[in-house]
Amino acid sequence: MSDMNLTLKVWRQKNNQSKGSLETYKILASEHMSFLEMLDVLNEQLIQEKKEPLAFEHDCREWICGACSMVINGQPHGPQRGTTTCQLHMRQFKDGDTIVVEPFRAKAFPVIKDLVVDRSAFDRIIQSGGFISVNTGQAVDGNSIPIDKDTASAAFDAATCIGCGACVAACPNASAMLFTSAKVSHLNQLPQGKLEAKQRVLNMVSQMDEEGFGLCSNVTACEAECPKEISVENIARMNREYIGASLTSDKFV
Repeated sequence: MSDMNLTLKVWRQKNNQSKGSLETYKILASEHMSFLEMLDVLNEQLIQEKKEPLAFEHDCREWICGACSMVINGQPHGPQRGTTTCQLHMRQFKDGDTIVVEPFRAKAFPVIKDLVVDRSAFDRIIQSGGFISVNTGQAVDGNSIPIDKDTASAAFDAATCIGCGACVAACPNASAMLFTSAKVSHLNQLPQGKLEAKQRVLNMVSQMDEEGFGLCSNVTACEAECPKEISVENIARMNREYIGASLTSDKFV
C-alpha cells in the first residue's frame, strides 16, 4: 500500500513574542513523497479549509542548502542518518503513525514563525573570521600551491558543512561547536588560511559565545545528527588551535 493515514502534531507559533503549541492534523500521504512534499499537501489542505498555512523553510530540496531544518519525532532532520529533511521520504514511516514536527530549539535560534527560526547567528560567526587574505588581480592557478592529500581531504570534509544547525538542535546545551569548528578547520588547515589562523579561531569562538550558544559537553549527538556527518575531530582541532592562539595573543595577556 503506497498511501498512509498519518496524524501530524505540528508546532504553530505566530512569532517570537507569541506562545506556541502543537496542533494536530490528519493527512493522507504517499510513501513516495518527500517529507516536504507531505507538508505541501498539508498546506494545500489548510488553504482549502481557509486556515493559515504552515510556515517552514526550504530552498534547493536537494540536500545542499540546509534550509529545511526541523525536528521530527525528536530528531533534527528526522530518523534517517546523514539526510536533510527534504531528502527524507515518507517510506520511513508507517500507516497510522503519529509524527511530531517542531522547530530547532535554541536561544540563539529564535522562532520567526511556526517551524522557521532565525539562524543568522551562524552568519555572524562566519563573518567574524570566515575569510582569507589574498592578492587581488588575476586568479591564481589552482595547482600553484602544493597541498598534501590528507590535508586537502580534511579541509574538504569540514567544508561540506551546510550550516543547517542540526548540531545545535541535537546538543543538550545548544552548542555550536561542531559548526564553528568545521568553519575554522576548513580554512585553518589550508595554506591560504594560515595568515589569519590564530585570529580567526579567537574571533569565531568569541562570536559563538556572544551569540548565546552553550558549551560542548562531548555528548557527540551533533555528529550523529549532522546531515553531512561532520566529525567531532574538528572540535578537538579547534580547541587545540584556540588554546595555542590564546597563549600567544596580546588580547589574552
